[in-house]
Amino acid sequence: MYGLTKEEIKLFKRLNTPVKIQDFLDGFKINFEEEGDTCMSPRMVLKERKCHCIEGAILAALILRVNGHPPLLVDLEANSRDFDHVITVFKKDGMWGAITKTNHAVLRYREPIYGSIRELVMSYFHEYFDDKGRKNLRAYSLPVNLSRFDGIGWMITEDEVWEIPEFLAEVKHFPILIKSQIHCLRRADAVEIEAGKIVEWKENSKKKK
Repeated sequence: MYGLTKEEIKLFKRLNTPVKIQDFLDGFKINFEEEGDTCMSPRMVLKERKCHCIEGAILAALILRVNGHPPLLVDLEANSRDFDHVITVFKKDGMWGAITKTNHAVLRYREPIYGSIRELVMSYFHEYFDDKGRKNLRAYSLPVNLSRFDGIGWMITEDEVWEIPEFLAEVKHFPILIKSQIHCLRRADAVEIEAGKIVEWKENSKKKK
């Protein structure tokens, strides 16, 4: 199946719900890219036992695919003050949810309770702020089916899969705010900013208990 090994298929078949996939991703160390930018394939993530947001999203999409779901990613686009975030989306009982990999206390898993992709994306808006409390989420893509990248062997290659983030950056995005709304945004308060500093992994450390 898809060129995967028997061991990989056995592992992925055990991870047969979005909840199990999220718990699996949470066990991986964050990829701090100590030796430069990476976009590892799922096979390399399994080998290295670490990943950052898009690497985790791609792996989650593959596991969903093995279990009969389309491998769908959505790009959350920030303004120039912040970083984009990539989520793996899925549907259950006609509603959207999301699997994510992040080092922070926010921008995490979403239950499948959202009626549209926009509604799902908006659940991240108030959490998407920087150290100065500025709310920076500005646009989102519709789901991108990773089957379009089957020709580069994205699931099993040992090479980087930069074609995926490059495509996500260029695909059409839909704005979530108009200018008058941007001008009226209230900054996150001190309590929110302090809570936003919580991280799951520290560089060169084991997972915090």
